[in-house]
Amino acid sequence: MYMKEILIPAIILASLGLIFGIMLGIFAKIFMVKKDERTEKIEELLPGANCGGCGYAGCGGYAKAIVENGASVSLCSAGGTDTARKIGEIMGVTVEESEPMVARVFCKGATDKANIKLKYKGTEDCFYTKRMAGGPKECQYGCIGLGSCVSVCKFDAIHIIDGVAVVDEDKCTACGACVKKCVQGIIRIVPKSKSHAVLCSNHDKGAVAKNLCKVSCLGCKICEKNCPSEAVKVENNLAVIDYEKCTNCGICSEKCPKKIII
Repeated sequence: MYMKEILIPAIILASLGLIFGIMLGIFAKIFMVKKDERTEKIEELLPGANCGGCGYAGCGGYAKAIVENGASVSLCSAGGTDTARKIGEIMGVTVEESEPMVARVFCKGATDKANIKLKYKGTEDCFYTKRMAGGPKECQYGCIGLGSCVSVCKFDAIHIIDGVAVVDEDKCTACGACVKKCVQGIIRIVPKSKSHAVLCSNHDKGAVAKNLCKVSCLGCKICEKNCPSEAVKVENNLAVIDYEKCTNCGICSEKCPKKIII
């Protein structure tokens, strides 16, 4: 009698388990979504940094967008042209050689060069500091130097050195994460082959700018007057290089009296 009380419920339970198992198997077959194997192959080619430089949430999302939505195969700056070419082979498209890009910080205002107006103690975030009297430096355009850009770089390519952000161009993949994070808007993506840049973002007139920072652009136009390819122009009191015209001759760098053109 005792065995019967145990055996019957056990048989019922096992039968129910078997029935539900069969039903789950049938439903899995009916509702199965077939995955395009190209998505998996493309995801394996991507660097896996999930930096968001392609404009998608991560490498998986980008791979899916390429296969299912026809996204460009050349959006992964971290992977570069080689990765784009391999993805192109999978998708049957030809990838042209593209100019390698890099992030560059347009400021040289280190703590021993830029005037400091207040000593900040609080959250190490440029955005919050910017909202408090515009930041610790007198120049309202320059690098705040608290490293918000550093915190979002997944390639260890940008660091704060003497109070100003500096990019390690050998590590930079031009993903653009630091550009989006910079509250000052002084980090830009530029062609890596164009080695010269005006490392200042101050738009004040020369007399004002030089009193705020020892390495500010004076807007003197010496660089503009000496550039043989007309690639340098002073706009709104600040020298700007047109990289379409720049030939890397270096004359602007040699002539700059403040040595802010590298």
